[in-house]
Amino acid sequence: MTALTLETLLALEHDGWNALCGARGGGFYGELMTAEAVMVLVNGAVLDRDAVAASLDGAPPWAEFELTEPRLVAIADDAAALVYRARAARDDDEDPFTALMTSVYVLRDGRPRLALYQQTTVTR
Repeated sequence: MTALTLETLLALEHDGWNALCGARGGGFYGELMTAEAVMVLVNGAVLDRDAVAASLDGAPPWAEFELTEPRLVAIADDAAALVYRARAARDDDEDPFTALMTSVYVLRDGRPRLALYQQTTVTR
C-alpha cells in the first residue's frame, strides 16, 4: 500500500502536469480520479471525472510548469490534501497561469486516487 506522503502526492501532481504538457491529461486524470471526484476550476466550473477527461482531451498542452510551496494536510489515515502554488504557460500565452491548487487524495485499493481538486486564482 502506498502512503499518502508529501513526496508521493507531489510526484503524482508532477505526473499530472507532465501529462497536460504532453496532451495526455484526459487519460491520466480519467484514471487517477475516483468515480465521484470533481474538479473546481478558477472560472467557477465544477467538472466530474467524465467531463474532466473530455475537456482535457481537447485542451492545448502546457509548454512549461512550476510547482512551489507544497504542503501536506493530513485528513485521515487514508486521506490527505496537497496544497501548492502552480505557474504554467502555453507557447502562445502572454501571461502565465498562476494559482493555488488543492488536491485531495484518498487511498483506494492501496493506491492514491484524486477525490477533489480545486484551483484558486492568485491575485497578488
